[in-house]
Amino acid sequence: MNLRNQNGHIRCRKRKNRPASWEFMWREPESSGKPVRRTTIIGTVEEYPTRELAQEAISGLRMRINEKRNRQLNHAINVSDLIDHYLDTELSRDEMRHSHATRIIYKEFLTRWIKPRWGNFNLTDVRTIAVETWLRELKRRDSKDLANSTKAKIRNVMSVLFNHAIRYEWLEKNPITLVRQSAQRRSIPTVLEPDEVQCLLAQLENPYRVMVLLDVTTGLRRSELFALQWKDIDFSNLLIDIKRSIFLGVVGKGKSETSRQSVPLSLNVAADLWL
Repeated sequence: MNLRNQNGHIRCRKRKNRPASWEFMWREPESSGKPVRRTTIIGTVEEYPTRELAQEAISGLRMRINEKRNRQLNHAINVSDLIDHYLDTELSRDEMRHSHATRIIYKEFLTRWIKPRWGNFNLTDVRTIAVETWLRELKRRDSKDLANSTKAKIRNVMSVLFNHAIRYEWLEKNPITLVRQSAQRRSIPTVLEPDEVQCLLAQLENPYRVMVLLDVTTGLRRSELFALQWKDIDFSNLLIDIKRSIFLGVVGKGKSETSRQSVPLSLNVAADLWL
């Protein structure tokens, strides 16, 4: 039996001494099967000046309401709907599985690159070779080819997105699995020699000298380095505890469990820091 699609209804409700708010209403069955009306506040008219913006804000919620129906084989789901659902369930502020930096970067890739090109496609219409060709032709704003590393990240985020659809039983096969995209650098990065590092350190004053010294000897990410505090350094055991990172002014946990492991500190560097 086909399940009914819940598009819901949006209304603008005036409030005393506060800006008017957008509300989303829909019906869902209780355990007894009796339909019950549900209501949630989307946000104020200041946050979403138009009905279209309010509609877009709850597209992920609408996907969650229709999860059972979306699992029906004859029901078409667009990539844009999948992206909205992924943003709503996996990249929301309340979801702590990903770091703040990961949430921001994933959202950027999804909304800047993937959604404009593939948003109107049905999930089952996305083809491996078509995605490969698209990645190969991506350009930066200055019309130069996009870096291979960036293309590889876009490919990986797209694969995560389609795995999300498989997890919710909206799709049986991930078309991105066999997409080939190299992350190889086009140019060899400049690496400072030890004497060059020494010359650089001699020109710097603290705290910049300490930051450069730690970076060249430990390989910490910038977000981890900027969030480091003196109490995170264990001079007795020559270890640095990576407890937090900072990205766009927001302090949060590290990128992954692996990155939050302690980093060894050489005796020479520890002595330099101590002095």
